[in-house]
Amino acid sequence: MTISPPLPQPSARPLRAEHQQILRSVSRSFHLTIRLLPKAVQHPVALGYLLARATDTVADTSALPLAERQNMLAWLAQTLDHSLGLPEEQMPSALDAQAQAQLARLTQAFATHQSHPGERALMQALPECLPLLMELSAPDRTLVREVLGHITRGQQADLMRFDQGLNALACEAELDEYTWQVAGSVGEFWTALCGHHLAHYAQLPQSDMMALGRQYGMGLQRLNILRDSGEDLAQGRCYWPQTTLAQVGLTPQTLALAVQTSDAKTLQTLGPIYDQWVITTHQQLAAGMRYVMAVRPWRLRLATALPALIGARTLHLLQQAGPMALTQRVKLPRQELRNLLWQIALGGGSATCLERLFGQAFGKHRP
Repeated sequence: MTISPPLPQPSARPLRAEHQQILRSVSRSFHLTIRLLPKAVQHPVALGYLLARATDTVADTSALPLAERQNMLAWLAQTLDHSLGLPEEQMPSALDAQAQAQLARLTQAFATHQSHPGERALMQALPECLPLLMELSAPDRTLVREVLGHITRGQQADLMRFDQGLNALACEAELDEYTWQVAGSVGEFWTALCGHHLAHYAQLPQSDMMALGRQYGMGLQRLNILRDSGEDLAQGRCYWPQTTLAQVGLTPQTLALAVQTSDAKTLQTLGPIYDQWVITTHQQLAAGMRYVMAVRPWRLRLATALPALIGARTLHLLQQAGPMALTQRVKLPRQELRNLLWQIALGGGSATCLERLFGQAFGKHRP
C-alpha cells in the first residue's frame, strides 16, 4: 500500500445511530476499538469493517447454494472495486439506481437466511452503507478499495476451496497467504490510514509499522481459526494444513470425525501441532504489542492494544483447553472482558499498563 503525506481531508458523514448499533451487534470487542480511534481514521475503519463483515456473511450463508454466494460475492467485489476506483470528478454521490435496486434485492435475499440479528440487520443496511464509502477522501477510498480487494479474494478462494465436502488447506504457505489476505492486509490498511492522517503517530519507521501490523492481523486471524476449528470442521472447512496434520498421522477426515465424536485419544494426537499453533499465534500477537508500544497518541495506542489484550486472554483459554477446545466454544467471558477494561482504566491506559496486562495474560504458562 502506498501512502501520501498527511493532508487535511474533508470528513465524511459519521455513521448513523442504526449503523453504530449494527457495528456493536456484530463485534462487541472491535466496536470498542473503533470508538477509541481518532476521528480522522474512525470513519474509514468502521465502514471498511462493516463491508468486510458483510462480504464474510455472504460467503458463510451456507443455507444458500454455493453458486449464489459466489455470484453475490463477485458482484459485490466488482461493484466496490469499480465505484471506489473512479476518478474524483466521476465519483457519484450514490450508486446508480439500477445498482441500488439490484443490491437491495440481493441483500434482502441473504438477510432472510441470517439467524444472527446483527448479521441480518447488516445485510439489510448494506445498500445504505455502500454510498457512504463514496464520501470518503480519495486517498481513503483507495486504501479501502485495496483492503476490500484482498479480503474478498481470500473469501472467494475459500468458497472455491471448500465447495464440495470436507477439504483442507494444502500447506503452511496457503495458511499464511489466507491469513494475510483476510487479516494481515487489514493491519496494513490500518497502518497506512494512520500514516496518511496522523503525522508522527509512531516512533518506528512506517515500513516497520507495516510489517508489524501485517503480523498482528495474521495472528488475530490465526486465533479466530483456532477458536472456530470445531465449527469449521463440521461445515467442511479444515484450516489445519494437510501436510501439517500428516506430521502426526492425521487427515482432515480423521480430525473431523474425532471432533464429531469427542474422541479425546485422537484429539490428543493433535497436541504437538496444536501447541505450535498457539506459539505462533502468541508470537504474532506479541508483534502486535510491539506495534502498540510504538504508537504515540494514547487513544490510538489503546484502540490498537485492545485486540491483542483480548486475543491473548482468549489464546490462554484455548491453551488451557488443549485440543479438546475443538469440541467446545471457547470465548472470553463478558465479566472477564469488563475486568480487563477496568484494569486498563485504573492504569490510565498507559503503555506500561498495557504491556503488563499482555504479559499477565498467560501468567506462568506463556507459550
